[in-house]
Amino acid sequence: MGAIRRTARGAGRALRRPVAGTVRGVRKATHAHGAGESGLAKLIELHAVNSAGDMLITVALASTVFFSVPTDQARGRVALYLAVTMAPFTLLAPVIGPLLDRLPHGRRAAMAGAMLTRAVLALMMSGAVASGGLELYPAALGVLVASKAYGVVRSAVVPRLLPPRISLVKANSRVTLGGLLATGLAAPLGAGLHQLGPAWPLYGACAVFACGTYLSLSLPPKVDSAKGEARAMLVAPEHQRRPSRRTKPGLRTVGSSVLHGLQANGALRMLSGFLTFFLAFLLRVHPLGGLGPAVSLGIVAVAAGTGNALGTAVGALLRSRGPEKTIAAVLTAALGMTVATAVLYNPFFVVAVAAVAGISQALGKQSLDSLIQRDVPEQVRTSAFARSETLLQMCWVVGGGIGILLPLNGVVGMSVASAFLALGAATAVRGLLTAARRGSPHPRVA
Repeated sequence: MGAIRRTARGAGRALRRPVAGTVRGVRKATHAHGAGESGLAKLIELHAVNSAGDMLITVALASTVFFSVPTDQARGRVALYLAVTMAPFTLLAPVIGPLLDRLPHGRRAAMAGAMLTRAVLALMMSGAVASGGLELYPAALGVLVASKAYGVVRSAVVPRLLPPRISLVKANSRVTLGGLLATGLAAPLGAGLHQLGPAWPLYGACAVFACGTYLSLSLPPKVDSAKGEARAMLVAPEHQRRPSRRTKPGLRTVGSSVLHGLQANGALRMLSGFLTFFLAFLLRVHPLGGLGPAVSLGIVAVAAGTGNALGTAVGALLRSRGPEKTIAAVLTAALGMTVATAVLYNPFFVVAVAAVAGISQALGKQSLDSLIQRDVPEQVRTSAFARSETLLQMCWVVGGGIGILLPLNGVVGMSVASAFLALGAATAVRGLLTAARRGSPHPRVA
C-alpha cells in the first residue's frame, strides 16, 4: 500500500510540474519590467481571460451563423447579424463613454459588470444556439455592447497601471499580446467543446467570464483613484477662459494626431472587416491552389492571426515615442500589399495580404490607444475611447458589408480594398507625419 501511495504522489508531482512551470513562466512574463508592482500584470491576466471568453462565444456563433449553412444562406445570415447587432449598438455606444466618465471611481465595478453580463448572456444564448433562432441576435448584441464597454474601460485603465520603465505603446502591446495568446489557446478548446454539443462553448464562456468578474474586482484600488489625474474640459484653449454651456467635448477637439490616427485606423479596420467576410465567402467557392475550402480558410486565418500576434509583439518591443509614424507606416504597408495582391492575385498574395493586414491593425490600434492616452485629458478619456471604438467598429461593419455584397472575384475585391485604403492614406498620412514632427506637449500619464 505504501508503494502505491508513493507511486501516486510521484505521478501527481510529475503531472503538476509542467503545469506549474507554465504558470511560473507566464507570471514571469506578465510581471516583468515592474508590471507586477504597478498592477499592470493583473490587467494583462484579466484581458487574457476576457479574450478567451470572447473566442469561445465566437466559436459557438460561427458554427451557427456561418459554417452550418450553404454559402448563399450564410451571406444572408451574416448580413442580418451585422445589421441587428450594429444598428442598436451605434445608438447605444455614444452613451457608454459619458456614463463611464461619470464613474471615475467605479472602473473595477464597470469591468466586473461587463464580465458578469456576458456570463449571464452566454447561458441565455446556449438555449438558442443549436436552432439558430432570431432570439440569438439580441443576446449577441448584449455581448457585443458589454465587450465594448469593457474595452473602453480597460483602455482608460492602462495609464493608471503604467510602470515607470514601460511606454504606453509597449504597455498596450503587452496587454493585447496576452489577449492574443489566450485567444489562440481558447480556439481549439472551443472547437473541442463544440464536439460535445453546440451549447458547450457557451457553458465554457460563462465559466471564463465568471472568473473574469472576480479578477476585475481584484485589480489594485488605484484603478479607481483620481489622485494626480488632470481634470480639464475637452475644449479649445480659447473656450477655457470663457466657459459656455453650449461648448461640448467632441473628437474634433482632441488634436490632429488623434484625429488622423483615427482616420488611418478606420481604413485599416475597414480592410479587416472586408477581408474577414470577402475571403471567407470567396475561399468557400474558390479555394487556394486546389486545397479544400476548410483548409484554405484555415491557412488564411492562421496567417491573419500570426500577423496580429507579430504586430502585437513588435509593439511590445517598440521603444519609439512617435506612434504617429508607426500608424503612417503600417497604413502605407497595407496599401502597398493590397495593391500588389490586386495586380498579382494568387494564393501566395492572398495569404500575404491577410498577414500584413493583421500586423497593420495590431500596431495601428495600439498606437492610436497610446495617442488617446497621451493627448486626451483624463476627465473625458473614456468618452474618447468610446467614440473611437464606435467609429472603428462601424468601419469594420462597412468593410464587412462591402465584402458580402461584392462578386466573388479576387482581383475585383482587392481593387476595391486598395481604393478605400488609398483614400485613408490620402487623408491621414501627411497629417500624421506633420504631427510627429511637431511633437506633443502632453506628458505621459503617471
